[in-house]
Amino acid sequence: MAATPPAYDQDIRTDEQRIRRALDGAVRTPFWLEDPGRPAPAPALNGSTEADLLVIGGGYCGLWTALIAKEADPSREVVLVEGNEIAWAASGRNGGFVEASLTHGTENGRRHFADELPILDSLAAENFAAFEETLVRHGIDAEFVKEGVLAVATEPHQVEELRAATTAATTFYDRERLAGLVRSPLYRAGLMQHEGAALVHPAKLAWGLKAACLRLGVRIFENTPVTDIKDEGATIRAATWAGSVRADRVALATNGFPSLLKRNRLLTVPVYDYALMTEPLTGAQVEKIGWTRRFGISDASRQFHYYRMTSDNRILWGGYDVVYHKGGTIRPEHDQNPETFARLADHFLRTFPQLGDIRFSHAWGGMIDMCTQLAAFQGRAMGGKVAYSSGFTGLGVAATRYGATVMLDLLDGRDTARTRLRMARRKPLPVPPEPVLYPAVQIIRNAIARADRSGRDGFILKAANAVGFSFDS
Repeated sequence: MAATPPAYDQDIRTDEQRIRRALDGAVRTPFWLEDPGRPAPAPALNGSTEADLLVIGGGYCGLWTALIAKEADPSREVVLVEGNEIAWAASGRNGGFVEASLTHGTENGRRHFADELPILDSLAAENFAAFEETLVRHGIDAEFVKEGVLAVATEPHQVEELRAATTAATTFYDRERLAGLVRSPLYRAGLMQHEGAALVHPAKLAWGLKAACLRLGVRIFENTPVTDIKDEGATIRAATWAGSVRADRVALATNGFPSLLKRNRLLTVPVYDYALMTEPLTGAQVEKIGWTRRFGISDASRQFHYYRMTSDNRILWGGYDVVYHKGGTIRPEHDQNPETFARLADHFLRTFPQLGDIRFSHAWGGMIDMCTQLAAFQGRAMGGKVAYSSGFTGLGVAATRYGATVMLDLLDGRDTARTRLRMARRKPLPVPPEPVLYPAVQIIRNAIARADRSGRDGFILKAANAVGFSFDS
């Protein structure tokens, strides 16, 4: 008997004309940013100002930092500057998966933080609960839905892997039972994570955090990129295009963008992730796939897809291709990748062939930061007056809140469980510089694809993991 081909084998393609038809007319901007509730940007900084705390970066990490700092001490003068608009970058382009994990999953946690996993799991649960509580307390309508996340096996070897990973907080579904949750001819089994998993509208979350900050008195300046920070002894001076901010303490939350600390620039690498959004499904289409609950889904491969339903019955379908552009360049044109869009459409149509000639209304991409330990790291610089948190590697919707708390602990000189962890005391291995990095990334990607097909790590992945390079996610 011939072996069953891999679910997403590139030699087996959906009809090219069907792919083109599905993508025809798709808007090349993030679906989330078209929401009618999108707020006007705050004015840019023009001139000089002072602050007790300056937060550089207006994504989730920066917004959480400003909000938590102001809640803890209302008298603290907090200024946040964002180089573009709030929610413009990764915070408005992601899939909206809120997962409690701080270690990018249990396997990666064992690899890098084995002796600290119990405290990391406890802090992750505490952070997730505080995340939800903050939304309620501030009345942030981020379309928060806590229905869990389902991992699905699309390759034979993944079935037993999911079965072996079952815990008291998860439920294993064989193929027959899984059809009661969601139906696809590619699914072989599933594992539902019940705790520490939710979905949000990504942009509404960012805008809601911004509104909460403003109500508490945080001063926010958008379209204000910081070009340099300088240690001036008792204070830090941050230069912008049209002014400057002098602050006692600075929190760097720029993530994938080049760090203002040159020594950190090889600790993260910018990679691009892409997503499609379907038109709203009809009731009959929803019935065909049986996906009536609002849980998220990802397949169990390392090179994985993530997908979820929106409040108006669209399906967001993203992931699989994570693209590194030679030289680590960050450019608007990288947000578009027709080859990846076609590959994602092909995979979607193979996963849900029962949806017929469904079309995609939106196709977009965006940059995320990646580090070699696949989990964020924090630290201090400039005599403890500057703190940073970076390297969330696509799992930052909830973890950015945790990173914010660590930065504030570090800036205030507090000795806490968070500051004693390896994440706050040790940096990940740096990525190799060009011209080595680009070919290395391609070699690793090919090794990951082979491992997904076979279920076995080859020499390259084993060697990379042995020395602390975790590119296999």
